[in-house]
Amino acid sequence: MKKPNGHEIIQLFEQFSPKGLAMEGDKIGLQIGRLNKRVERVMIALDVLENVIDEAIEKDVQLIIAHHPMIYRPLKNLLTDTTQGKMIEKLLKHDIAVYAAHTNLDVAKGGVNDLLAEALGLEDAEILVPTYDIKLKKLVVYVPSSHAEEMRQALGNAGAGSIGEYSHCSFSSNGTGRFLPGEHSTPYIGKPGKLEEVDEVRVETIVPEPILKKTITAMIKAHPYEEVAYDVYPVENKSDILGLGRIGKVNEMTLAEFAEKVKTSLEVSNVRVIGDLTSMVKKVAVLGGDGNKYFMNAKFKGADVYVTGDIYYHTAHDAMMQGLNMIDPGHNVEKVMKKGVTKVLQRLCQDSGYQVDIFPSEVNTDPFQFV
Repeated sequence: MKKPNGHEIIQLFEQFSPKGLAMEGDKIGLQIGRLNKRVERVMIALDVLENVIDEAIEKDVQLIIAHHPMIYRPLKNLLTDTTQGKMIEKLLKHDIAVYAAHTNLDVAKGGVNDLLAEALGLEDAEILVPTYDIKLKKLVVYVPSSHAEEMRQALGNAGAGSIGEYSHCSFSSNGTGRFLPGEHSTPYIGKPGKLEEVDEVRVETIVPEPILKKTITAMIKAHPYEEVAYDVYPVENKSDILGLGRIGKVNEMTLAEFAEKVKTSLEVSNVRVIGDLTSMVKKVAVLGGDGNKYFMNAKFKGADVYVTGDIYYHTAHDAMMQGLNMIDPGHNVEKVMKKGVTKVLQRLCQDSGYQVDIFPSEVNTDPFQFV
């Protein structure tokens, strides 16, 4: 097992939640510290507050991956006698890096909204608000037979070859490679100035455009040749549509009964409900965080109820006039990402042979209490 550095951990994470999925202007990526260091312990958090930082220090964490950006507005100065300045100083003093994955994690397959839909038991869940159409590329590389399996694994581990619920998909065919090494070359096979023929394998796979660059980097790293022969083709295959929120079906029940289900499923003691508690619910839309501006998307797609956080007073009135029920379980229900991301990153690191301890923060960062 290899002990990875921060760059290697984040490279794996971004296979799952690429930066390119984020909404325009979102503050994502590395925010505090450095990644060019060995990382043995990673903590997954919803927010980065002082008590979360103290938890990270106590648990000897080198990297925090958080959903909500610690720095959202540009800093005009960095004063260590302010609340934010003290937190940043503490992180730097203990060499703890902070990486934020915000709306890209909302949109990603298996991200916040999929986790919420799963928790609520939504069946046949679809995208509520499409935001991203992932284009696909065909990547073809020619590799000596001796390195074909290593190449297939490297491409798959980089995120290539994912089709539906299948990963590491590729096609291989045998052939003969011919090349004439130049005078100043240092060929892996053959000698400069002598025409060489080698038994090679053509390995081809599908690559989502957002990870094409990192996949090519992994391909070149796994290839034994000094110069790698490869092709990238555009393809017309139907691409994946990703986006915010999910909409699906549940067993029919009253709004009051579904509100109780929300409380149990999302582990909250109270919810705010807009609508007739005796009305029937079968089709449910959910969007993590503040989803006020998308309530009409839920209405147009036939939702009986829309579950989202931070519902405004006037949005509630607008929804009532549209005949749309709403349930507000709070913004903090996005905490489902802590365990969800932990499981995904643990699997990715295990598949890559990385020895690293990944765990969710145990601190409750919900600022609200009900009395």
